[in-house]
Amino acid sequence: MKYETVIGLEVHVELATKSKIFCSCSAHSYGADPNSHVCPACCGMPGMLPVVNKRVVDYGMKAGMMLNCHINRTTTFDKKSYYYPDLPAAYQTTQWFAPVAVNGLVEIETSKGKKSVRIKQIHMEEDAGKLVHDIREDTTHVDFNRTSVPLIEIVSQPDLSSAEEVEAYLDRLKNLLRFAKVAECEMAHGTMRCDVNLSVRPEGSDKLGVRTEMKNMNSIEAIKRAIEYETARHIDALEHNTEVLVQETRRWDDIKGKSFAMRSKETAGDYRYFPDPNVMPVVIDDEWFDAIQSSLPEFPEVKRERYINEIGLSEYDADQLVKSIAICECFEDAYAVCGSAKDSANWLLSECMNILNARQMTYDMLDIDGKALGKLIKLVSDGKVGRANGKKILADMFDNRDIEPESYAKENGYIVSNDTSLIEKVAKEAIASNPRAVNDFKSGKEKAIMALFGACMKQLKGNCDPNTLKEILVDQINKI
Repeated sequence: MKYETVIGLEVHVELATKSKIFCSCSAHSYGADPNSHVCPACCGMPGMLPVVNKRVVDYGMKAGMMLNCHINRTTTFDKKSYYYPDLPAAYQTTQWFAPVAVNGLVEIETSKGKKSVRIKQIHMEEDAGKLVHDIREDTTHVDFNRTSVPLIEIVSQPDLSSAEEVEAYLDRLKNLLRFAKVAECEMAHGTMRCDVNLSVRPEGSDKLGVRTEMKNMNSIEAIKRAIEYETARHIDALEHNTEVLVQETRRWDDIKGKSFAMRSKETAGDYRYFPDPNVMPVVIDDEWFDAIQSSLPEFPEVKRERYINEIGLSEYDADQLVKSIAICECFEDAYAVCGSAKDSANWLLSECMNILNARQMTYDMLDIDGKALGKLIKLVSDGKVGRANGKKILADMFDNRDIEPESYAKENGYIVSNDTSLIEKVAKEAIASNPRAVNDFKSGKEKAIMALFGACMKQLKGNCDPNTLKEILVDQINKI
């Protein structure tokens, strides 16, 4: 019998606000000392009342609009009751009855084609703290820095059916939320985490199988491995009765490549949801709604079509650029200055990517001034700076965002020399030192001149117009 996997995701995304959701403590504690960004309010001390951070609602609405959701004009907060050491109030303030956004739709594309994934809801909530286990001392410490950091949870319908689709869906979410600048979505930093709800059923059946949940997955590769393992476990249980499948929460151990049962899966009733009397309903009027809607960015697919049809980029270049809002913004600034879309795309997708890869950085970590990049591209295309030296300037621009390319080129001797007498002198020396290359060139091997060309460029430190140098080399050889 053939089986199909049914997957729904709950994606927790940390919003990129400066302060927490219900207090003024800093929301940015990555790498900070434990318990250095806390106050009585975010630790749930008695008598402390929460105050909703408006920017959190702004970002929740914006995320909903980016994912084609309906925005609830009156959205409320509720208490989700459970006890855990990293949850000091013994409840989490979340949204159950009236989340900020519902009924969305996201388009993904895999090797099998395009597919629509329905979004059940997006709700705002506060994060919990973090348990730090010290194996040497056999103790566990609690760090409350993350407590009350604002999150949105994006809940999909069970529309996904493979690890490939899950990867495409998560990549699409990251791209849309980064374009909207509401979240970093960096799994390595814990700002994006994923719960995977998975079941297996006979192919073609409409009935859902027994569902298991794997919580707090923070790597796409780990998620893919977990899905493949859990799918195989379910199918093995159904075909060979190796175990009785039960609805439960499981922990994925990526080192062992196995999942382990943690607890039976809770139902909504176990959490005793009820409206939080300390947080008033948030009413989104037309003015507020329109302001957020007007602030939406150009969607990646719209930007892609504009790059192809209006600017004249290839489909490949456009596809690569719209993978990152940072790349897009840098490209548009560079293009506005240098006037060449193709050159701007080439420098970004080739030279800039080489530097990012060498430094083990992602597209979204690009942090150079696009206008300065445009000036550099123009210096090279106008022949004022050689491409090799242009690459050196670019590398330095990654370390110093304030570099002005032309001034920097002059200060460091990177401006191309127009001194033909100097070029002739260097060319003659190269010809005298490389008789074999000269003879090869004169016998019809035109590529042999590149050895002479390279020697000259090295001597001139790249500060020479390539065409001028080649003309002088050919002229000097012909005189022999």
